[in-house]
Amino acid sequence: MKGKARPVETGFTLLEVLVATTIMAIAVTGLLSALSNSLHNASRLTEYDRSVLLARQKMDELLIATTAPIGVPFEGVWDPALSGGVPSGWKAIITPYEVPPAAAPGSYFLERVQLEVWWDNGGDRRKTFSLEGYRQDKLKPNEAPPTGIAAP
Repeated sequence: MKGKARPVETGFTLLEVLVATTIMAIAVTGLLSALSNSLHNASRLTEYDRSVLLARQKMDELLIATTAPIGVPFEGVWDPALSGGVPSGWKAIITPYEVPPAAAPGSYFLERVQLEVWWDNGGDRRKTFSLEGYRQDKLKPNEAPPTGIAAP
């Protein structure tokens, strides 16, 4: 009888398993890092988008406001329920922009509405951006023509 043939072994060696595990760990680490960065960017953009929507709403309010003070800065904060729990607010000033020479009561003139929006994004410095709009107003009786026209 001839010697028994050695059975063929199938499977992976310990070295092959360790190499495969190391490669898989590097790939998973890279994926988790990319996922973490994506979530951070999505959070940042969500705060920015929410602030932009609130700023547009506030600018619309200021453009149609008839009782807003002219030439005096004023400010406010948004309800945390509107801002997603992020402390945020705004500061605005409405100033004369273009006034016709020798303006009389009933004359129209142009006003600049400047709005600055801010929000705190938790630990980092305060984030801000500015909006600017223009509106037409009418000089009322017994009202002096506005002075101190803002530079464009």
